[in-house]
Amino acid sequence: MKVTILASGSKGNAIYIEGDEGSLLVDAGLSARQIRKRIDEAGGDERNLQGILVTHEHTDHIRGADVLARKFGVPVVGTGGTLETFLRTRKSTKPVTTKRISVGDQFSISGFSVLPFSTAHDAAEPCGYCLDTGGVRLGCCLDTGIITPRIERALSGCDVVVLESNHCPKMLEEGPYPAFLKARIRSKLGHLSNNAAATCLHDIGDDLSAVMLAHLSEVNNTPKKAEETAQEAFYDGIEHIVVGDQHVVSESVRI
Repeated sequence: MKVTILASGSKGNAIYIEGDEGSLLVDAGLSARQIRKRIDEAGGDERNLQGILVTHEHTDHIRGADVLARKFGVPVVGTGGTLETFLRTRKSTKPVTTKRISVGDQFSISGFSVLPFSTAHDAAEPCGYCLDTGGVRLGCCLDTGIITPRIERALSGCDVVVLESNHCPKMLEEGPYPAFLKARIRSKLGHLSNNAAATCLHDIGDDLSAVMLAHLSEVNNTPKKAEETAQEAFYDGIEHIVVGDQHVVSESVRI
């Protein structure tokens, strides 16, 4: 399995995952044109795309999903709440294939065994995904205000985790956002702080070979702060931490 963060942040999110039988996207929050360009930059082949797993219906996670799904004839996969909003708000009237899934119910796609799990975000029915193939396991947990026991159980035993590390609490508090937006971000249905992400990594970290930090705020965080806080979660450190970027394709992680 090869994992690359194509984009990560409030302007758009997409993770490209390659397996032996094809590739998947987790979220498609850039334009279809940008995602195709970044797949190529990551050394991937857009023709191998087999599906788009959507975590929730916010624009920075679904912007390009409709066009990509129709272009390559692949399904948009998500929970009932996510797909209902996706279908209601899409601009095209051309048919698009969807696959409805339920949290806790495992399914297979393109050689991956996928387990969706509930996350805590202000969306209709948000989820994260654990993907297994060839004896290795990847966990993807993006927008979530807190780490619940269910999330921690899902991520335990993963070889690699893509985890939100959205903000530095001090930078958020002292930053330019209005009070209502700061409150939303800090809420249990908001976004995960560096500290909360590090606590999660500490609790699940024994088996991790790499960590990929995602959805960093460009206003209330820095890559250095996120990486340093995550590194403190591990007693002996961890060699491989990749920090996702809004504008540049990340280093790839091979499992």
